[in-house]
Amino acid sequence: MDSSRVYVYGIVHAGRSLPPDVRGVGRPAAAVRLLPVGELAAVVSDVPDDLRARRRDLMAHQELLTRLGAGAPVLPMRFGMVAEDAATVRQAVEAAAATHLAALERLRDRTEMNLKATPAQSGIEALVRADAGVRRLLADVRRTPSYEGNVRLGQAVAEGLARRATEAVEEALPRLSALADGFVRGPDVPGCVLNGSFLVPNAAQERFRAEVERYAAGCAERVELRLTGPLPCYSFVPQDGAEPGTPARTSAAHAGVGG
Repeated sequence: MDSSRVYVYGIVHAGRSLPPDVRGVGRPAAAVRLLPVGELAAVVSDVPDDLRARRRDLMAHQELLTRLGAGAPVLPMRFGMVAEDAATVRQAVEAAAATHLAALERLRDRTEMNLKATPAQSGIEALVRADAGVRRLLADVRRTPSYEGNVRLGQAVAEGLARRATEAVEEALPRLSALADGFVRGPDVPGCVLNGSFLVPNAAQERFRAEVERYAAGCAERVELRLTGPLPCYSFVPQDGAEPGTPARTSAAHAGVGG
């Protein structure tokens, strides 16, 4: 362990206690502690000597934040957030204290739910019935088979499936957003027409999940929906001045460091 640098997991209200037996990243797992800063506290540990974006460390980081967020709000840091020392963390947290306190209040009794949507591959038959252009290309290929014809047909099918999936998602978003206190679109994910996160009140989690399942069943020929959560509220942490320290200049920094 590096005895001076500090690994930062998140920011919580002062006076919080850590879950029992909670451990951090690294092998052996780092001991986690609270670093008080006025009305706030940073959740930190020493930095493992070989910090990298290994699956076990990514999972340890997320599990710690999930356990913290189960009892009270937490502003999560992305994996790999490292500061040069404790003083750097204190200074950064103190400088943005008002922003952190407002964000913690917004996240109180809420959680993040992530929704990914992909075109329904089982919907090709429905696409052919609905799309005259695809029907025409299919007839051409059957009448005069060719490589170029197959390529054009394949592209038309892929585009048609993606279009139908996108339309289905856009129909669902208003109803899902009505059950949430926030919605943001995340980075593009290959194969997905939507990667979006919702800030869902804890009391509405089951209703939100049931609405996703209901819509997924009703639109199974157009879109496949995958809901993940509850998650740490990464997508709803303020971007400016929200993170203490500097990302580790290792491969960990490419695992999504940032607020």
